Amino acid sequence: MAEVQKRPVKIMETVLRDAHQSLIATRMKTEEMLPILDKMDKVGFYAIECWGGATFDACLRFLKEDPWERLRKLRKGLPNSKLQMLFRGQNILGYNHYSDDVVEYFVQKSIANGIDIIRIFDCFNDLRNLQTAVKAANKEKGHAQIALSYTLGDAYTLDYWKETARRIEEMGADSLCIKDMAGLLLPYTATELVSALREGTKLPIQIHTHCTSGVAPMTYMKAVEAGADIIDCAMSPFSQGTSQPATEVMVETFKGTPYDTGLDQNLLAEIADYFRPIQEKYLQSGLLNPKVMGVNIKTLLYQVPGGMLSNLVSQLKEAHAEDKYYEVLEEIPRVRKDFGEPPLVTPSSQIVGTQAVLNVLQGERYKMITKESKKILSGEFGQTIKPFNPEVQKKAIGDAEPITCRPADLIPPQLDHFRKEAAEYIQQEEDVLSYALFPQVATDFFKYRQAQQTKVDPAAADTKDKAYPV
Repeated sequence: MAEVQKRPVKIMETVLRDAHQSLIATRMKTEEMLPILDKMDKVGFYAIECWGGATFDACLRFLKEDPWERLRKLRKGLPNSKLQMLFRGQNILGYNHYSDDVVEYFVQKSIANGIDIIRIFDCFNDLRNLQTAVKAANKEKGHAQIALSYTLGDAYTLDYWKETARRIEEMGADSLCIKDMAGLLLPYTATELVSALREGTKLPIQIHTHCTSGVAPMTYMKAVEAGADIIDCAMSPFSQGTSQPATEVMVETFKGTPYDTGLDQNLLAEIADYFRPIQEKYLQSGLLNPKVMGVNIKTLLYQVPGGMLSNLVSQLKEAHAEDKYYEVLEEIPRVRKDFGEPPLVTPSSQIVGTQAVLNVLQGERYKMITKESKKILSGEFGQTIKPFNPEVQKKAIGDAEPITCRPADLIPPQLDHFRKEAAEYIQQEEDVLSYALFPQVATDFFKYRQAQQTKVDPAAADTKDKAYPV
């Protein structure tokens, strides 16, 4: 047997972002992260994902923290590590499309405050919605990674993925990620997919998945053997379930093989020991539900991400219609088909799920159509891989002309408008971006911040003098 060439796999650590987003609704506080940063910085991870995704919203809304201040503290505590964030293309970290000047400014400020790698994705894989963010990252000398939202369906062939990878390289991306948010990627399929991507691009290939369906560690193994360069893992106390495979397990799996990571298990054990009591605390408080730690094979049957399943349960509970659970699960693929078969990831997953719930509860399909469903069917979110169901589209938007261009082409510059609106609260340049994404939530946070400053220092009450010019 020929000796396999050494090709150490790299690990991107998610415990400071996706791991706690997936398990405890992004509630880990900055003060819980800071004491362990020094040890994490010594490991030699490829990168540490610590920002973006839902962390921004959760910091402002639930933790009363400034997300920008969190990023600066993490940057200071991890001087030798690359910091990575998740960025929703033209949606940035919010739920609507923003103008190009807001996207560009957000990328500029993210990199200025410490981000090295920006993982950029779009819920439809509409590459037009990624162009502005990629160009902005290139301009700021950041690493632009494009993530393809992985999903199943007859349109998502190996040729589709290969061709998309080729286009991504042409766009100026520095690397490519397969973002398997629902844990749908099976081990042998991963072999085929990575092999096909290798034919379409020379870019480094990263694999991101979740353990929701139970197959993720095996998927990583086959993906690495097929040529994947980087895998996303989480420290064991915040791994498995709806999170990523455990870092220590994958390090041990590849030990002594051509893919040996070279990471120190003793150091990883110390880091795991630090996070274990934190996990225990959230378990006792009820924020960490033991249900999300298990295997949910329905993910593979219905192609529904774990987070979407829990949303579904709570919507049906509120409507006292928990007995309709399976009807809704069967309706989701039908709605998805009507909506052009998009991948189910934020925000498309929530929109499709809510519409499916309404269709079942109303006893008539599309009797009520949500505002967000109308946005999808009018083309406001971009182009799906397949056309919309024309009857459903007509019912939703009537005779209105659907958008066929890049949606952001229709949005005039917004930055100055947001600056004027938030003028009285702005204490740092970044505040305008917090306001742009979450106007009400950010305003509540700014008022809270002002009140805290007044308590500490009465002279700080008048922040207008200290504000940045608008």
